[in-house]
Amino acid sequence: MEMLNNSDIQDLLALRKWLHKNPELSGKEIQTSQKLEEFLRKTQPDKLIPGIGGYGLAAVYMFDDKGPTVLVRADMDALPIQEVNTFTHKSQVDGVAHKCGHDGHSTILSGLAIALKHSPLPAGRVVLLFQPEEETGKGAAKVIADEAFKMIKPDFVIALHNLPGFSQGSLVIKEGPFAAASVGMIVRIKGVSSHAAHPEQGNSPATMLAKTIIELQELLEKKKNKFNDFTLLTIIHAKLGEVAFGTNPGNALLMATLRTFTNDDMKLLKKLSEMVLRTLAEEHSLIVDISYTEEFPATVNNKDVVEIITSAANSKDVPVIQIDEPFRWSEDFGHFTSKYAGALFGIGSGEESPGLHNHDYDFPDEIVTTAVEIFHESLKRLIAS
Repeated sequence: MEMLNNSDIQDLLALRKWLHKNPELSGKEIQTSQKLEEFLRKTQPDKLIPGIGGYGLAAVYMFDDKGPTVLVRADMDALPIQEVNTFTHKSQVDGVAHKCGHDGHSTILSGLAIALKHSPLPAGRVVLLFQPEEETGKGAAKVIADEAFKMIKPDFVIALHNLPGFSQGSLVIKEGPFAAASVGMIVRIKGVSSHAAHPEQGNSPATMLAKTIIELQELLEKKKNKFNDFTLLTIIHAKLGEVAFGTNPGNALLMATLRTFTNDDMKLLKKLSEMVLRTLAEEHSLIVDISYTEEFPATVNNKDVVEIITSAANSKDVPVIQIDEPFRWSEDFGHFTSKYAGALFGIGSGEESPGLHNHDYDFPDEIVTTAVEIFHESLKRLIAS
């Protein structure tokens, strides 16, 4: 039986455009979740789990309780970016838009739900997870920690991301690390303020802040032999005191993004960075407070799952692109691959497509059916493995 007929495709494209017109930021995906639940009910899942990990939604399809459980994830949150496109489905929310394609990812998963209804699997259980808060790196961890997730217990986890710069409809895949680990480091340096006419009466963090910026940026070159793979530390923000010409500042703030291809290298990079900060703080008799935000583990693809997805794409005559190096961007699907056998793969959005997070980006509808076919065929092969 045909997995998606013309009527199904038109319904999916209408859903995608509705999602694009009504974007919601991370942690606020209320209407998005409601719309998807309404759409999924038509596919008659055996169970719907709303409110998982916040405004997440899981649809469970039972085929045979003896087979494995495969979780397929799509993200659903938008970005705080002003859209400049003028097409009819442009964002209706000022300053918020789907500039990463999560509207398309959720549409693909909705299409997979239709495909499972038209062409059921011979065995196993499939869980379609519409995950919130991917952009902040919080969503996957919240879903996994949710009490409702204990009922799911996946044996395999798979997901995709659309990828501008690659030929439209191609499969982009790699065994091992696929997307980098990253974390935002926040450093607060506390000293003692004083009158600008008497700096000796205070203890300004100015010198330490300057040294910290230099030493952190030199750290990777000095310690490069300690790391196993790619590492990057980017200073993204620095602030010293306030704009007050009569005041010698007593506080400073520094922010940096740490990025590595492996989780072990991330642990080491955090440790070495903290050693630099604490050594400088002691040297200057200052107090340093270090915290982290937007933490994404590396997404590491399981060899066997990669082979299954690749063979599924080959069977559908989808061009396969095997990349040599992981992507430097991060994906919170790494929380899933660190616990379960799985893989994240890419679907090419077109070589001329605007990049992800660009203000003129729009998800290409042409890749929806290809992605659904790859997912469906991969499920059949994972269930049989």
